[in-house]
Amino acid sequence: MRLAARQQLSPAAHWGLIVLGVTVGYFVAGQIGIQWAIVREQISPLWPAAGVALAVPMLLGRRFWPGIFLGALLTNIALGPSLVTVLVISSGNTIGPMLAYAVMRRLGFRNELDRLPDAVLLVAVGAAAGTAVSAVLGTGVLVFSGALSPGSFWATALVWWTGDAMGVLTITPLLLLAPRFRLPAQVPLARWGEGVALAFCGLGTAIVAAASTSKLFLVFPVLVWAALRFRQAGALLCSLCVCTFTVFAAVRGYGPYGSYELVTRMLHVQAFDATVGMTALALSTVVLQRDRATAEITDAWRQITEMVDMIAPRQSLRSAMNTERKNDEIAD
Repeated sequence: MRLAARQQLSPAAHWGLIVLGVTVGYFVAGQIGIQWAIVREQISPLWPAAGVALAVPMLLGRRFWPGIFLGALLTNIALGPSLVTVLVISSGNTIGPMLAYAVMRRLGFRNELDRLPDAVLLVAVGAAAGTAVSAVLGTGVLVFSGALSPGSFWATALVWWTGDAMGVLTITPLLLLAPRFRLPAQVPLARWGEGVALAFCGLGTAIVAAASTSKLFLVFPVLVWAALRFRQAGALLCSLCVCTFTVFAAVRGYGPYGSYELVTRMLHVQAFDATVGMTALALSTVVLQRDRATAEITDAWRQITEMVDMIAPRQSLRSAMNTERKNDEIAD
C-alpha cells in the first residue's frame, strides 16, 4: 500500500514533501532555540536549527536547501525587524551550512563519522567556519537596519556564532547517527541497568557543572564512560545534556554565571560547552575507529586461519606421498 502510494508520487511532489518536512524540522528546532534567546529574542547561545541545517544536505542532498530557507524564514519573520532583514538573515542561515557542506564533501567528509578526520572537519568547517558566515551576515544586516547599535556588533556576532556552532556540535552528529542506529534484538538486563546509571550520572554531573565552575571536571569521566561503553550515541547524548543545562543556567543567571556581563558569560559558557562537545565527538569517533580496526584485524586473522587450514591437509598429503615414494625407492 505504501509502496503503491510512493510510486504514484511524481518527482516534484516527492521533492515538495521532503522540503516541507525540512521546513517543519527547522522551524521546530528554531522555536526551541528561541526559548534561550538573549539578544532581541532572536539570538540564542544554543541554536539547534543550525545543526538541522547542516545535516539536511548531508543526509538528503543539496537540492533540498529551500526547506532550510523556508524554515529560517518562518522562524525569523515574526521577530523582524523588517521583511528585507528577515530575508537576508534567512539567506545567511542557508548559505552558511550549504557552503560548509560543499567544503566538507570536497575534503572527503563521510557521514559515518567513523574516522578522526571526519570529526575534525565537522568541528573546523561545519561548526566554526560555516556558522561564522551566517553570524556575520545576520548581525551585519541587523546593524545596517538599525535594529542593533554598531557598538553591539561583535558581542552579538559572538553569541550568534557560538550558538550556531554549539547547535552543529550537539545536533548534527546525532542526526547523522540516527539513520544507522539500531537497538540489538536482545539487550541484557545488566546493559539496561548500566544505561540507566549512565543517564542519572550524566544528568547529575550536568546539573552540578551548571551550578559550580569548580565541579566542571566531573563531566569528563562520564563522557569517557559513555564513549567507551555506548559509543557515539551515549557520548553525544551526554554532551547535549551537559550543554543544555549549562546554557540554561547561563541564560537564567543561575549558579556562577549570573555575576558576569553578557559577553563574558557567553565566553565562559561556550568555551566549556565547546570543550565538552569536541571531547565527546572526538573520543567516541576514536573508539569507533578502534572498533573498526579491531574488526578488520579479526577478519584478516580469520581468513588467514582458514587458508592455513586449507593448505595444511594438502601439505600433509604431499609429505606422505613423498615419504612413500622414498620408501619405495629404498625398497627397490
